[in-house]
Amino acid sequence: MEPVDTLVCARWVLPVEPDGTVLADHAVAMRDGRIVAVLPTAAALATYEPAELVERPQHAVLPGLVNAHTHAAMTLLRGRAENLALAPWLQDAIAPVERRWVDPEYVRDGTELAIAEMQRGGVTCFADMQLWPEVVARAAADAHIRVSVGLVVEQAATRWAADPNEYIEKGMALRDDYRGDALVATHFALEPSHALDDPTLARVRRLADELEIPVALPVHESTWEMAESQARHGARPLDRLLRLGFASPLLVAVHGTCLSPADIDALAACGAAVVHCPESNLKLGSGVCPAADLLGRGVRVALGTDGAASNNDLDVLSEMRTAGLLAAGVSARPGALVARDLLRMATLEGARVLGLGDSTGSLVAGKWADLCCINLRTAGSWPVHDVEAALVYACSSRQVTDTWVAGRRVFAAGSLRYIDEESVLERAEAWRARIDAAHRGSKG
Repeated sequence: MEPVDTLVCARWVLPVEPDGTVLADHAVAMRDGRIVAVLPTAAALATYEPAELVERPQHAVLPGLVNAHTHAAMTLLRGRAENLALAPWLQDAIAPVERRWVDPEYVRDGTELAIAEMQRGGVTCFADMQLWPEVVARAAADAHIRVSVGLVVEQAATRWAADPNEYIEKGMALRDDYRGDALVATHFALEPSHALDDPTLARVRRLADELEIPVALPVHESTWEMAESQARHGARPLDRLLRLGFASPLLVAVHGTCLSPADIDALAACGAAVVHCPESNLKLGSGVCPAADLLGRGVRVALGTDGAASNNDLDVLSEMRTAGLLAAGVSARPGALVARDLLRMATLEGARVLGLGDSTGSLVAGKWADLCCINLRTAGSWPVHDVEAALVYACSSRQVTDTWVAGRRVFAAGSLRYIDEESVLERAEAWRARIDAAHRGSKG
């Protein structure tokens, strides 16, 4: 018998690779943080001697979910600015609060709250955009979750950096600090391009090409963003980015609610990716990303929640369902996105968009053992005729029973293993009281 650290035996295993595969009565073997094998349960029990045997006879095991775009610390502003369009939501309701309160302590407490929510919901990897990204990296490492930390670049001065050069220099230092880290990766995370000048964008592009790291930023998020770009630069955001040399597989266009057929062709031609954030875009009235059309043209599409201040949660399972319903409703074509498309967008495509597809996002031998387990035997999701459809359209994040990151079980038996959840909730409540007292009457 070959020793392994953990053997998870389940009613179904969905490895995502090969595409659309559903394996009945299978097991996942893990050792030293990696997947050793995915094989029938009977063969696994005959082959491996696990230090820990986890039996889940009514559950589905799938790769850990990937939240490909969020602002984790915004959990502290959940419900703070309601019923507003993007421009007033950002400029009048959110920005003044963040200018006053965002500091390392705020970022740590908000990020830990976000990680607690995501680990409970089966998320094993997230991409973040937040000032004090070094605090995000440290919080993620301490909580044992995979993260691609956004190296933030803005034009205006903040308490974290005085100008674009300082943003970039601090970002490069952070990248060096975590080079080769098992859990912490990096990408450039830019504010909307209309707020950035040409020299800053050109410098980011050169560095991204040199370092081969993704560049994520809002692209055609709303008609407001489009109008701002036209007024300031005489060009639509995507046209300007492509003119400045961003026509590359490293470009990650977030939101994309105002993409024309020609824009989709341009993204497909250069191999760029899109992160679809359906619930945040709907709530802000920004429109709908044409995800099915993008996939039809071969554009990589991942799923993100955006921040909890606009969503108001970080539930990737919910984003899958919303994305599927939107695609069918907008196109009047049921099946515009099928369940296996949505599962792939929430796992492997998210990892690939972040440059992590070779190490996570699917249950393949040699990859990191990032996975989650979902109980399907509930009144709302039983019986199961189609496992993929049940996961996308009948399950909620409350049905996640186990989450592993790099072979460590970070969530089990209703409890988080690396986060003091009661302390996190108490600190979040203290922030709410402080912010509400200072900004009474300013809520949207």
